Amino acid sequence: MSSSNGHHLAPVRLYLVIFGALIVGTILTVVVAKFDLGPLNNIVMLSVASAKALLVILYFMHVRWSSRLTWVVASAGFFWLLILFGLTMSDYLSRGWIGGTLR
Repeated sequence: MSSSNGHHLAPVRLYLVIFGALIVGTILTVVVAKFDLGPLNNIVMLSVASAKALLVILYFMHVRWSSRLTWVVASAGFFWLLILFGLTMSDYLSRGWIGGTLR
């Protein structure tokens, strides 16, 4: 659906569904935090957080209906975030700390 000035108008029902999905994601994160899944805890929580961030960016920031340039800028931001995560993890994993003691 588009308005007369060329901007996309999403139905309120879509926003309510996305909001519900975000609430379910938050509840899922809290439930997973209660269980000890070992190294899978971080993977599950980061996956849920990434899915929630994707929903917010696509629908609440209207990137889904934006121009290709907006998609490029949003993708570049995610790519930069991945670079920062990679550098942080390489630093963290290269240290000699295992279980709180120096190896």
